[in-house]
Amino acid sequence: MKRVIYLVLGCVGLGLGALGAALPLLPAFPFLLLAAVCFGKSSPRLHNWFIGTKLYKNNLESFVRGQGMTIKAKFRIMSVVTLTMAVGFLMMSRVPLGQIILLCVWVAHIFIFLFAIKTRQEDSQETIDLAKPREPENEV
Repeated sequence: MKRVIYLVLGCVGLGLGALGAALPLLPAFPFLLLAAVCFGKSSPRLHNWFIGTKLYKNNLESFVRGQGMTIKAKFRIMSVVTLTMAVGFLMMSRVPLGQIILLCVWVAHIFIFLFAIKTRQEDSQETIDLAKPREPENEV
């Protein structure tokens, strides 16, 4: 029964994560992380398939390996969360306690992304090309 629950949660996480990769207001990262964890607990075969997908590799792979996230990925996630929370903050104009709680969550989110999650350099094409051995040029 546990495996079925993990499987369903993994599929929901995958679906929401895929939507989040396409829609600017829905974050993909937490849903894809949920999918990875749930697939890992429900089915090794499904987990292996998921970690082979481009969706996983583009959004989670470097984070899961402990390499951190690129500044571009951090900025994208922080921007979407800030925009979403700003809308919620404005809608709570008559609920000051709600605004305070939302503001605290937002500050914690920014703090975690800036200081707790490692920032890694983006791999540039030039760096990748330099790592490959060059073939000797034919001189005429």
